[in-house]
Amino acid sequence: MEIDPTKPPQRLAPHAYALEAAVVQGDDDLADGRLVLLHDPDGHDAWQGTFRLVTLVRAELEPEMAADPLLPEVCWSWLTGALEARGLSYGEPSGTVTRAGSHYFGGLSERRPATQIEIRASWTPREGMGGVPDSATHLAAWCDLLCQLAGLPPAPPTGPTEPGAGVVSLPQRRGPQAR
Repeated sequence: MEIDPTKPPQRLAPHAYALEAAVVQGDDDLADGRLVLLHDPDGHDAWQGTFRLVTLVRAELEPEMAADPLLPEVCWSWLTGALEARGLSYGEPSGTVTRAGSHYFGGLSERRPATQIEIRASWTPREGMGGVPDSATHLAAWCDLLCQLAGLPPAPPTGPTEPGAGVVSLPQRRGPQAR
């Protein structure tokens, strides 16, 4: 996984920090995304807190996987499951899961059709000691989500409740993906 800071949005909150990441295998990006931590010391009614995490993650899919009618629910459960597997407390989750198919024409007709899944989500991390959320563990959960979206198997269980038990991962994609 490659993680780098990036420019955060300027108008969503008085304070913001953003990261972008990619799950890479050889020359292929298997999944990528952006995570933004927002902070408004005065709080925000819709957030029900003073912090908010916002993400966009996406990956290419095999067309057969994209046709699965349960795919959106499964992908959303990967987000909430990643947070819960790390023992994180959060509230006010919201977002979308989108499937998109691309067919190429004209000068791009050499490319094979592509299918992509995208999760746009936000949630309020519950503030811990000192009124600050455990941002490092939220980042780790977000990385878990990216890896799962990339088709990597879930991390091995780390506790007695065995998070990840019964979780099915997407098959890894083969060959280069056109973006």
